[in-house]
Amino acid sequence: MTEAPLRLGTRASLLATTQSGLVADALRAATGREVELVRITTDGDVLSGPLAQLGGTGVFVAALRDALLRGECDLVVHSMKDLPTADVAGLRIGAVPPRAPARDVLCSRGGETLAGLPHGAVVGSGSPRRVAQLLRARPDLEVRGIRGNVDTRLRKVDEGEYDAIVLAEAGLVRIGRTARISDVFESDLWPASAGQGALAVEVRTGDEVAGLVARLSDAAAETTALLERAVLRRLEAGCAAPVGITARIDASTRTAEVTLVAEVYALDGARAVRVERSFAGSSVAAATGRTDAAEAVAQQLLDAGAGDLADLAGGAGSNSGAGSSG
Repeated sequence: MTEAPLRLGTRASLLATTQSGLVADALRAATGREVELVRITTDGDVLSGPLAQLGGTGVFVAALRDALLRGECDLVVHSMKDLPTADVAGLRIGAVPPRAPARDVLCSRGGETLAGLPHGAVVGSGSPRRVAQLLRARPDLEVRGIRGNVDTRLRKVDEGEYDAIVLAEAGLVRIGRTARISDVFESDLWPASAGQGALAVEVRTGDEVAGLVARLSDAAAETTALLERAVLRRLEAGCAAPVGITARIDASTRTAEVTLVAEVYALDGARAVRVERSFAGSSVAAATGRTDAAEAVAQQLLDAGAGDLADLAGGAGSNSGAGSSG
């Protein structure tokens, strides 16, 4: 008897269905099973206003998780950076497929780099982290909030509403819009959102589908993205907290060293606290090691005063005195 297709839940946007299509193709190749996409509308797709006021990037996730828990699909695909760090009973990340570039990029109307934008240029971003980074690099800029899918945002640049916008390079790569990139921000100087460029394939805990999905996981992507998330989770950064965290693997070292950069910013970009640490790859390959590494990085940030700059609930009660409530 022919097995029923695996039902993969996804948001309906071009980027989301493209990403989910990549996972579906990989799952078909790895298992021989047919996979069908189940399009799900989330609050983030229909509500207007700044993401931070709507509940952060988690507004893109809740409807997918609810559908998975109700059994309307067998797995769901998220952009890792949109996935809240708190556990949800009955669900777990079953795989982290190979990761796309984690960097942020600039898309400007005239092809200017960030340094080449005119004084007072209007740059669009809905991310408090990106706003802080832009103002830290160019305090003269006028940074305005922006919503919409990738093509909607690019159209707002073309029509003159913005001189430039900042986007994730991964999304532009996946939907074939790399020709729009005018500047690339290297992650060691401009750390991106935790998990940016990575996908999270979520499944029900204990479901037999989990064994099939696990075949898609990439060790390097899993180590770096989940280490970044572990630091974010330890900080308990609120949805409006301007925090950049990026990990990379240097395979040329004897232990495949993982270097992590974490930076916390004041919302106006005037101040920042930065930590850069390296770990042996084998020490952060498992969850326990990532938790220990995250504790060390987060405590170093808090000791340096990161809690004075941003809403980091993970600093509350720390002996550094730098934490803030909320």
